[in-house]
Amino acid sequence: MNKQTLVVGDADSIVARANPNDLKHQEAKKITDRLSDLEAQLIYPVTAVVEAVTFIQRALNSGATAYGTAVEFIESGQVAEVDEEIYSRAVNDFFDASVSKQDTLFDCIVAAVAKKYGAEAIFSFDKFYQKHGFKLASEL
Repeated sequence: MNKQTLVVGDADSIVARANPNDLKHQEAKKITDRLSDLEAQLIYPVTAVVEAVTFIQRALNSGATAYGTAVEFIESGQVAEVDEEIYSRAVNDFFDASVSKQDTLFDCIVAAVAKKYGAEAIFSFDKFYQKHGFKLASEL
């Protein structure tokens, strides 16, 4: 039996999938289809879900889409807990006072979850992850 491919998702992949007007929407759909073909397990830190839902609600001004997205993650079982260990790994292993304002603590938490669970890739469009040695889901 083959080990199932584990992929950790970032908020940008949720937003891209949920928003048909997003520049990465079509690419996100293709990656999602590819992950499905691979029968990959896709999980998201709860912080990534909260970040994406907040963005959808505020920036996209879509309470219904935000709510639907939040409910989808309850039902999917794709949410990874962020506990003190994950938070500590995120700060100590990935967060740096001199990093770009684009490289947020949210990104560091995604990386810490990926590291903890030995993920093969991260479903994101951020180059931050490649700088830290992770493969992006688009590379699978």
